[in-house]
Amino acid sequence: MPTIEQITDALRPVEDPELHRSIVDLGMVKDIAIGPDGQVGVRIALTVAGCPLRNEIQNRVTGAVAALADVRSVELDFTVMTDQEREALRERLHGSGHSHAPSGGHGHAEGRPVPFNQPGSKTRPLLISSGKGGVGKSSVTVNLAVALAGQGYKVGVVDADIYGYSVPRMLGADRDPVVIDQMLVPPSNHGVTCISIGYFVPEGQAIIWRGPMLHKALEQFLADVFWDDPDFLLIDMPPGTGDIALSLSQYLPRGEVYVVTTPQPAAQKVAALSAAMAEKVHLPVKGVIENMSWFTGDDGTRYEIFGSGGGQELADELDVPLLGKLPLVPELREGGDTGMPIVLSAPGSEAAKAFQEIARRIATELKPKKIFSAALKVN
Repeated sequence: MPTIEQITDALRPVEDPELHRSIVDLGMVKDIAIGPDGQVGVRIALTVAGCPLRNEIQNRVTGAVAALADVRSVELDFTVMTDQEREALRERLHGSGHSHAPSGGHGHAEGRPVPFNQPGSKTRPLLISSGKGGVGKSSVTVNLAVALAGQGYKVGVVDADIYGYSVPRMLGADRDPVVIDQMLVPPSNHGVTCISIGYFVPEGQAIIWRGPMLHKALEQFLADVFWDDPDFLLIDMPPGTGDIALSLSQYLPRGEVYVVTTPQPAAQKVAALSAAMAEKVHLPVKGVIENMSWFTGDDGTRYEIFGSGGGQELADELDVPLLGKLPLVPELREGGDTGMPIVLSAPGSEAAKAFQEIARRIATELKPKKIFSAALKVN
């Protein structure tokens, strides 16, 4: 029969499906019992009662132990971590309590620090913005996120469009976040984790908030969520240049702005305003993405429904690259409604290829130059 040590070693590669850490290292394996006839009993402490992925954990543990020689059966017994165990887990994964640092534009939230501003953070915050609504900014955000994840990067999305949130539906991430001792563990789908106000308000209810409440919600999205050091954090910005855009520029001083526009000159002029705001708050605009550039009819004719040239004009005006043009296709809209982005549902399509190329350019060509930390050290 295998020993307790061998069973523990077999469980070490088994990860908690939400925290992506070994269940052994997380302290979730509470007890292992070995019976005379090849029966093995394992007691697992779930992080929270009613853990939504309990079945997944059960399958992973059973599979790992059953694979050992001479194991005839595996019995699982579930318990739940104590408050103290949860607190210790949160401290280990997410740091302790609150820093009480001032917020006025120093990259700190009022409570704990925003992790993306800490020295050594590898995360690139990408602020996807537009001057006006209706240009497809959210579907651009979601498809870009999925394209980056498909290229091997670790990706998160903050749905900062508080009044018009749509990312969870577009991403098909409909499971609620799990709260472990005030740390929010965001749901994920298609390799992308996401947080949105949509998880916290009843379906169909309007959000009627003033600035300070918006500010607080954004602070929590950035500081209280277990993002786990993604390579990219995409922020689906609300249209325009209001409170939220201002707050985010304070919270994410290392953010890069990408402006989405349509080819229409009127849309391009409004989009230029969100670029002007970025400049005012000292965030670099890195590129322009033109959406709804053309529609291809059944006869293969390309129709420029919203005119042409707006994206290139804006890019020239801002002296940044036009990263790509996205066609107007029904599948793009359908993917938003079904939670299956076009990058996955039709990977060979013109639109999906354009998203892949934009993602590649952002990840490689537009990568910020490294600042050598050694040069910054004060002797």
